[in-house]
Amino acid sequence: MTQEDAFAADLLRGHTDTIVLGVLRHGDQYGFEIYKAIRDATGGDHEIKEATLYATYRRLEKDGLVESYWGDETQGGRRKYYRITDAGRAVYRGKVTAWVSTRRIIDSLLDLKGNDLKEQQ
Repeated sequence: MTQEDAFAADLLRGHTDTIVLGVLRHGDQYGFEIYKAIRDATGGDHEIKEATLYATYRRLEKDGLVESYWGDETQGGRRKYYRITDAGRAVYRGKVTAWVSTRRIIDSLLDLKGNDLKEQQ
């Protein structure tokens, strides 16, 4: 892992709760489905370790932002599904608004406009 990759991973780690809420706003999913959705959304560039995700699920449930229930699969093991709550949707919207505002400020501070980043590489 390069220094840039480690920096990016640290930035993303701070948004794990929001990322999971973002996945769940499209519908109920079980733990491994959420993991795959995150991995696939980034083309495999970013994965969140399952241990981190399960800690996130517990925290979000404790905070009332998601609810869980056991599925009734006819084949294979039982799966625990997660559903975003109304409070979770409100928190998600607030975090996205904060992110957009923060991104704009950081871009301004770093003087990154349009193709400036490509010129620096």
